[in-house]
Amino acid sequence: NWQALFTFTVFALPLGQILATLAFVSLAWHAWIGVRDIWMDYIPATGVRLVLQTLTVLWLVGCLAYSAQILWRV
Repeated sequence: NWQALFTFTVFALPLGQILATLAFVSLAWHAWIGVRDIWMDYIPATGVRLVLQTLTVLWLVGCLAYSAQILWRV
């Protein structure tokens, strides 16, 4: 049942997978904005803030890649 939720097509386009991928990208973008604001508000040291922001971006890109791998290997 879960597989059918994400694999429906419209005019031969995998619309379920496209919409789910867009939802994950939107979620990651929203998370980036929120965590970036937290780092900017509460971490005064520029170097530490840069490291934390870089780790956050890497983590979010990894999450997006993992979600795309799950969605598109069906």
